Amino acid sequence: MRTDMRKNSKSSWPKVIARKWLNIPSGAEEFQSDYAVNGETGDRRKSCCDQDYHSIVPGNFSEGWLTETAGGIKPSKSMPEPPPVTDSLNPRMFVGTWNVGGKSPHEGLNIRDWLSSPAPADIYVLGFQEIVPLNAGNVLGAEDNGPAAKWLSLIREALNSDQSDKELARCYSGATEESSPSSLQLEQQASLKPRTSFTDLLSMEDELGEEDFERLLNLNTNSSEEGSPSPTYMSGSPARQRFCLAASKQMVGLFLCVWVRTDLYKHISNLKVSCVGCGIMGYLGNKGSVSISMTLHQKTFCFVCTHLTSGEKEGDEIRRNSDVAEILKRTKFSRSFRDLRQPFHPENILDHDKVIWLGDLNYRLAPGCVDTHELLKKNNWQVLLEKDQLRIEQRAGRVFSGWEEGRIYFAPTYKYLADSDDYVVQTSNSKEKRRIPAWCDRILWKGEGLKQVWYSRGECRFSDHRPVYSLFSVHINLVNKLIPTAISCPPRFSSKSALSSACGAKVQAEELLVIPGHKAT
Repeated sequence: MRTDMRKNSKSSWPKVIARKWLNIPSGAEEFQSDYAVNGETGDRRKSCCDQDYHSIVPGNFSEGWLTETAGGIKPSKSMPEPPPVTDSLNPRMFVGTWNVGGKSPHEGLNIRDWLSSPAPADIYVLGFQEIVPLNAGNVLGAEDNGPAAKWLSLIREALNSDQSDKELARCYSGATEESSPSSLQLEQQASLKPRTSFTDLLSMEDELGEEDFERLLNLNTNSSEEGSPSPTYMSGSPARQRFCLAASKQMVGLFLCVWVRTDLYKHISNLKVSCVGCGIMGYLGNKGSVSISMTLHQKTFCFVCTHLTSGEKEGDEIRRNSDVAEILKRTKFSRSFRDLRQPFHPENILDHDKVIWLGDLNYRLAPGCVDTHELLKKNNWQVLLEKDQLRIEQRAGRVFSGWEEGRIYFAPTYKYLADSDDYVVQTSNSKEKRRIPAWCDRILWKGEGLKQVWYSRGECRFSDHRPVYSLFSVHINLVNKLIPTAISCPPRFSSKSALSSACGAKVQAEELLVIPGHKAT
């Protein structure tokens, strides 16, 4: 049997190459998720008598009963009163990007430094570039998803490990399970942050509003008093801070994954993915984008992980601008028949309410900056940034018009010697190509309700790039959200006609619910 599978794998290589060269989509809309079934969110429902058989229950079917709400179909064995509708939500979103230089992660690689932030996040959006070497085999041949699986494992461990819980507990400065507040208290404390250093507070003053900054300053002062209890953030004690994979997608070396708190996932819907190749011949995936679209509390989000054209020759920035235009033009999120029965879901990047663009954008320093080495030694980033191609092109209106990026107070992220804090340009003995240090790795955003409160870089020496991360406060207005109303279906399905009459509006052509005792037609 294994021999047959090996033969099939070899025989499929010409098909894979042909599809890539001819730009024929192959599973482009499929993605990996802790809750996904063929790209649709759902749960596995199993009875005590189904033995090895089970049914896949799509997201709009529940356990025993079906209830309909404005935010989707939610499980409910009884018929509880709908919860009160709050005016707004302010979850925090961590966004990180890292070009890992074609290296597969080794066991024990510590990525917690990269994933750390001044306050715990509710959503993690992590994008990678070059998770595999960009050689002919990987670009033209079958996709190597081994490194992606390793990165997912490392991320899951970092977000959910006991050590992560202990580090989070230290942020709370001694919060105990006995003092854990109630759910109502947790909601009231949702806008609070754990204690932050005074230096960090000063750097955040410009990014926060006056009222938010004063609140954070007062919180930090109060929590530093000896014996005073620290507030608990969002989901309560660290032991309850657990994350699941909402979606992940790979295209050659590009890899994007979105992680959410397990209690937040039920509010996420319409997960979609889209890949655009801008590499060889303008279509292959050695350069391009992977995008994930989703809806959170009826607000649409789009995360775009990109790896743009490399090179520091004059005119290369124009090619990068062209890549951005192609990605905006060619990224499409498919709409199924079921989507037509739901509220509007965007098909393009710019149709979303909130968009995050991250990745190795490869914009370099414009020619003419002769004192680069001296400016690097003096940490004079602002003078260097005057030559930053991305800022020059953006100010001229040639790319990312109307997009925002936070202030940069960190060193250039590229190019470093292997396992070193020295740039390639700083040593004449290096066999590496001499590259002028640059801020290649960036995070931009577009849309109302996104406030960046942190923009920094990690210091892991794993690759020739340093990882970059940002923390956002996301404002989601729920004022216009309808109060949920529950509509029940009979707990048992006696016949196809009963299913059709009771909740036929919920059954779509592409969704097959396998019910014991009934044959598929």
